[in-house]
Formats: sequence, C-alpha cells, structure tokens
Amino acid sequence: MAYIGQSIPRFDVKDKSTGEALYPSDFNLPDQVYMKILFSDRPHAIIKDIDTVEAEAIQGVLAVYTAKDVPVNEYGLIDPDQPVLCGPGSSKPYTDRVRFVGDQVAVVVAETEKIADQARKKIRVTYEDLPVVASIEEALKEDAVLLHPERETNQFCHYQIRKGDVDVAFENCDVIVEGEYHTPVQEHAYLQPEAGIAYIDSQDRITVVVAGQWTHEDQEQIAHSLDVPAEKVRVIYPAIGGAFGGREDMSIQIVLGLAVMRLHERGIDRPIKIIWSREESIIGHHKRHAYQIQAKWGATKDGKILAAEVDVYADGGAYILTSTKVLGNAILQCTGPYEIPNVHVNGNAIYTNNIPGGAFRGFGGPQGAFGAEMQMNKLAEALEMDPVEIRMRNLIEDGSLLSTNTSPPKGVTIKPVMTACAEHAGWQKTESGWQAPAPMQNSGVIKRGRGTACAFKNVGFSYGAPESCHAKIEIHGEGEIERVVLYHSGADVGQGAHSAFKQFAAESLDVSVGKIELVASDTAHTGDSGSSSASRMTFMAGNSIRGAAEKALEKWRSEERPAIAEYTYKPPPTTSLDPVTGECDPNISYGYVAETVELEVDTETGEICLLKVYCADDVGKAINPMQVVGQIEGAIVQAAGYTLTENFIQEDGRLVTDMLSKYMIPSVKDIPLEVESIVLEMAEPIGPFGARGMAEMPYLPLAPAIVQAVHEATGVWFHDFPLTPERVLRGLGKIK
Repeated sequence: MAYIGQSIPRFDVKDKSTGEALYPSDFNLPDQVYMKILFSDRPHAIIKDIDTVEAEAIQGVLAVYTAKDVPVNEYGLIDPDQPVLCGPGSSKPYTDRVRFVGDQVAVVVAETEKIADQARKKIRVTYEDLPVVASIEEALKEDAVLLHPERETNQFCHYQIRKGDVDVAFENCDVIVEGEYHTPVQEHAYLQPEAGIAYIDSQDRITVVVAGQWTHEDQEQIAHSLDVPAEKVRVIYPAIGGAFGGREDMSIQIVLGLAVMRLHERGIDRPIKIIWSREESIIGHHKRHAYQIQAKWGATKDGKILAAEVDVYADGGAYILTSTKVLGNAILQCTGPYEIPNVHVNGNAIYTNNIPGGAFRGFGGPQGAFGAEMQMNKLAEALEMDPVEIRMRNLIEDGSLLSTNTSPPKGVTIKPVMTACAEHAGWQKTESGWQAPAPMQNSGVIKRGRGTACAFKNVGFSYGAPESCHAKIEIHGEGEIERVVLYHSGADVGQGAHSAFKQFAAESLDVSVGKIELVASDTAHTGDSGSSSASRMTFMAGNSIRGAAEKALEKWRSEERPAIAEYTYKPPPTTSLDPVTGECDPNISYGYVAETVELEVDTETGEICLLKVYCADDVGKAINPMQVVGQIEGAIVQAAGYTLTENFIQEDGRLVTDMLSKYMIPSVKDIPLEVESIVLEMAEPIGPFGARGMAEMPYLPLAPAIVQAVHEATGVWFHDFPLTPERVLRGLGKIK
C-alpha cells in the first residue's frame, strides 16, 4: 500500500466543513463560569494600586485575581522576563510595571460573560506613567529609560559573525552596493481568536483546553508560574484555527490555570471559560518583529560576491519571548544562500514599549532574506548582469561554507530550485549565461515588471537547542492487524499535520490509513513532540512515527498482542554560535525556494496587481502533494499581505490598527491572479521518506521579488513596505 505521495483528503475536513469539529471556544461544560482580563492600555507605567473592591461586590463575581495571587509571577519561552499579571504584591522586582498596552493586570471570574465584563470595568488602577520608549533609536540612547531596570541596557541580545576580512575584501571589489531596509510588524490574523476552558479533572489535575503549538511547553510554563509539578497540569489541544507562530507564547493559558487553581483552593470546582474578541487578540499576542537592516555588499565585475557587511536590529518590544531565536535566524538569512568568503554581521535585539515581537511564519527569515535579496538584485543592476545569472554564480552547494564558516548538511538543492523557477518563468540558459525573457509590455499608466528572489530556511530547532520528537504506536488484532492507535503530541494548527501522521503510520505499517486511530495533543496521553514550528513537524514526526512503527512491527512479528512500542527521534546535534566568530553548525536541515513575480503598477493610483507568482520549492518528498500546494499558495497570499496591504501602526506605544477594519489583510481581490507551484522532490538524506519541512519557505522570497518587479516597472527602488498605494505614489513623486 502506498500512502506517501498521495493526495489523500484530510480526515478532519468533513467535521471542519460542517461545524462538527470542536475548537476551544466551542467547549461548554456543566456549571461553567466565565473569565475576562483587564489589559493595561498603557505602554509604560508603574501600577501604584489596584482597587478591586467595587468589582468584587458585584453579584455573580466569584473572584478577582491580581499579581499578589500569582505564586511565581513570571514566564517566557526563552527568559522569564514577563509578569503573568502586572501590579504590586509580587516578590519579583519590577513586576509592578506595565511595558506595553497588552500587559495583563487583573482577571475576573463571574457567573456570566456580561457580569465579568461589568466587573472588569469597575477595577480601579492607579498608574504612574513612565516615559515611552517607542523605537529602537530611542531605546539605544545613552540616557534612555530602561524598560527592565534590573538590566543595564535596553539591548537584550547581541550576536555576531566574523568570517574572513571584509575590509581587505572591499578593497578588491569592482562594485559595492549599500542599502538600509525596514521590514514591518505583521499581525497573524488567524481565524480563531484566543479561547479556552480550564477545569480540575478526575485525577485532580489543572486541565487547560486551549489552542497552542507545543502542549508540553505550555504545560511547563503553566506549572512554573503556578509553582506546581508539571504532572499536576494537563494541556489539551482540540481543533486549532490557525497559528503561524502566533500561539507559541502564552496568552490565556496561565491565567486560566491560575483561576481554576485558586477557586479549587476555596472548594469551588467549576470550569472557567474565556473567549477573546478580535481586538483583545490583536493587542494580547505578539507580532512579527519589525527589523532595520543596514547592508554593504561587494562583488567583482564577473559577479562573484567577495564581502558582505550587515547590521541587523530587531524591535523586540516589551519582552524577549522568542526574539533571540528569531534573531539567530535573521543573521544567517541576511547574507542569503550564498557562499561569501568574507562576512561581518552584527545582530541586536532591543526592548521597546511596542507590542512584543515573536514567532511568525519564517521566524526571522523574511526579514533577513529581504535585505539579502535586495542587495543581490542591486548588485545585478550595478553590474548590468541578469539577476538569475548572478545568483547562479554565488549559490551554495554541498561542501560550500556558510557565513558561520561551516558547511550546510548534505542535500543542498538551491541551484536546481533556482533553475526550475527561472525556466518556468521564461528564462533561458545561453552560452553567455542566463537570460531573462523580454520585458513585459506597459499600457499607458499601467507599468509592468518582473522580479525574482530565492532563499533557504532551517528545518528544526537551531543553534544547539535540544531537539527530539516522541511517538507511540499500539498494534491491535490477532492474525492480522485490525487497528492501530498512534499517540502523538504534535499540534495540527490547520496545516494538516494529523492527516500526514496517519499517512506516515499507514505507510510504515503497510495497513490502510482507515485503520489508524490518532490520539493527539494531550499531555496526559502523548509524549513530548516539540513545537509545530520551524517547519519541523512533518520532518520530526515522520521520523518518530516511522521509528515507533518499526519497533511495534518487531513485537507484532514476535507474537506480542497488542504490540506496543515507543520511539523518540533525535536528529544530529547542532551547535551554538561562537560568541566572537559566530562559527557553528546551526541547523540539521534546510528547505530551498525560489520565486518570480509578474505584476503591474497603476502609476496614477499606486495600486499593485500581482499577475502571477512562480514558486519552486524543494520539499524532498511531498507526503501529501495537495497539502504541499496548499501551503505554497497560503504562504504566498500571507506574504503578499505583508508586502502590499498590512500596515500595522503603533504610535508612542499605542496601537492605531487595533481591529481588522483598520488592518487590511488581503481580500480575494488582493491575492495573485495565478500561482504556479513547482514542487520539486530531491530527497532530504535524513528526512522521513526523504521529506523536508516546507511550510515557511515560500513566504521568504516574495517581498524582495515584488520590490524588484516594481523597480523594473517604475525605475524606483523601495526600501521599506508594505507597498500601499500611498507609499507607492510617494515613491513615484506623485505625492509628498
């Protein structure tokens, strides 16, 4: 039976289409009560007092919780620098401060949502406002106010890479291009706002039903803040309405657990439910980081890049979250998938009073790739060289040295990926090199252009982070296999991972996919699989499921009934950045992608229409080709919004675009008229059945490809985006 490589419909598609699938907001339990959260609505202040008397006096209010009620008032994926609730009463210094408008100050539990909301409005908070640090520039001033006074500076992370001698190399360059680029904040805008329900289960565990990306990490953070053993916390993920990285950090998980625990201590065991509005979601969870990138690249007249010098600044917002890991990706991506002998990179992440930056599809890759590919296209222009040709002369291969002065894992395929994209988009390889198709024809005020870019992206955790994935399989039956139970904690955030899990199990056991039963994403029954992030879940889960299946089959053949086996897959180790040189083995695997964009610009209105996007993506092996194409198209639509329409505005630490009527995600009229998905299958040596991770990769090259196409159409380079009509008209000199 062959299930790998087949476009099998997802097993959950009917339930999700008909409304039968239960998302966190759909859960209702007997005798449940409701929660509301009071946000700070201040970008920077000290809370002097919280008066809850009037709120607690409202009939139907069960409790109001503040900082004094949190056993360990801190959390954070990388560094526990964020209070669960801000305000006086904690033993940890400076938790009485709010640092962005979405900081949580108090939690109300009441009989109804309406009562909880009424009580929330009656909480009186006395603030002492502090100066707002609204930008990287302000944060780095010598006299800047410190967001975290226990630290000596607002810069919380610095990485550097030093390879070769850039100063000498620049002296030998025939052409040098410099640029400063700004990439914007982006809101995840997943379909399902944050929601959940919590209760004490039959084994006296604090149980939180919520949407997330890593059950065991959620469990660990809840347990830490509540000061209870991890086994006393149970996390369950039901259906999840999108994530894109936006559910990697805490939102409602800890306060749900806190409220259930505190009520339980009073002898009250009632489920507690919360549903955020879209406005609460927008201020309450992190965003894609805004980046500033200053780049200087040099090349010889024959297009060989000799040196790259790049300074990268990330606006981390109020708390660290995953900023340090995102920055690690960005400093690798900012010199692209190119072999450059001399590299000098500084990466810095900075606290500000903006909404925190965190994980988002691409995880630092889109920001770094934008700087790298802008530089490549400018070098091509300066050298009067075809943009595909200059890339082909510099792209990495097996054995090449990355900026970290180490070779990438075997299976580097960026050259054939670039070739496939170029050929599909009309390029031809001639004796003198690659030649672009004829320029697109203009029509009056409508100017047309074509742009290209490429990128690579890590699969799995990076820079020495522990990496593993657990699976358990039970084979039931007598003479033949009648059913298989697969236990796996990997989160399906809408990408179809659970269907892929079943395909892996069916293929590995040589049974029909209909015999596979999946128990998923419940810390009480499934082992730690790691996060659904970093384009890792298909890669890691496939290897863990295959390993568990092989062990279970051995027991089955030895007549064990049922045959039960567990397996934890651990990939080859990575290493951390050397603090001086940056030398390391950063990643276990990469995915490779190239894109070409054809578009038109209305020079009277400033509107951009994406006519066609060609996307070539090496996925190693397409486990489910239909889902692969869906990921390509989805990534391109999301990246198109990032590049063209989604203008996230914060002013002096306050959010202007606080609802979707002000923040314009792409509509059906904004997406490309056509996407040609070019799915390449060049096996990843250590991937399950040859598969690579791929869901993030198509996102990375789109913005620089669009900007180059706009330049070809108009003659103007844009160094920041989104390319709204106003920004385009200003760049064209039509408005001031």
